[in-house]
Amino acid sequence: MKHIFQKGTDQTKPTLLFLHGTGGTEQDLLGLAGEIDKDANVLSVRGNVSENGMPRFFKRLAEGVFDEEDLIFRTKELHEFLDEAAEEHGFDRNHIVAVGYSNGANIAASLLLHYQDSLNAAILHHPMVPRRGIELPDLSGKNVFIGAGTNDPICSSEESEELKSLLEKAGANVKLHWENLGHQLSMGEVKTAAEWYNNL
Repeated sequence: MKHIFQKGTDQTKPTLLFLHGTGGTEQDLLGLAGEIDKDANVLSVRGNVSENGMPRFFKRLAEGVFDEEDLIFRTKELHEFLDEAAEEHGFDRNHIVAVGYSNGANIAASLLLHYQDSLNAAILHHPMVPRRGIELPDLSGKNVFIGAGTNDPICSSEESEELKSLLEKAGANVKLHWENLGHQLSMGEVKTAAEWYNNL
C-alpha cells in the first residue's frame, strides 16, 4: 500500500498509524503527528480504493452504506500490510496506535473488530459503526478515543453512541468526546485526543 514512514526519536513510543478520510492521501494527517506525539514513529497510509478518483479504504454502495464484502477484504489487506511494514521499517508490530478520520476511522474501527491484536489503541475522528451483528472480539485493555459531532450530517450522534457501546461490550475503554462542528475535524478535537493519548 502507498505510504509514508517517518522514524521517531523514541522507539519505546508506539507507531502512529494515520488513516485519511475520503479523497485524502497519506499526506493529509501528517501535521497531527507533532500534536499527538512528536517522538513516535509515523506510518501514514493511502487507501487502495478509488471512488471517482478519490482515495478511500473500502468501497461503499451509497453515502453511509458500506460494501461489507469489500470492507472485510480491505481490513484484512491493511492488517497484513501492517505486518509487512513492521518488518520493512523495523518497528514493533504490537505497539501501533491508529489515528483515523472519517473513512480512515471506519477502517481502524474495523481492524479492532476483526483483528483484536492489530492495534494497541485508536483515535477515531468521526467514525461510523463498520459492521453490525458480528461476534465481538476480546478488546480488554484496549483504549479508544471517539471524536464525534453533535450535528454531524454524515455520522449521527446515535451512530457514535452505538460504536462506543459496541466497543465497550467487547471490553475496550472508550472515551467519547463531542464537538459541535459537523463532520469537521477541529483543532480542539485534535488537542483533546492528544491529551487523552498522553494520559494512556
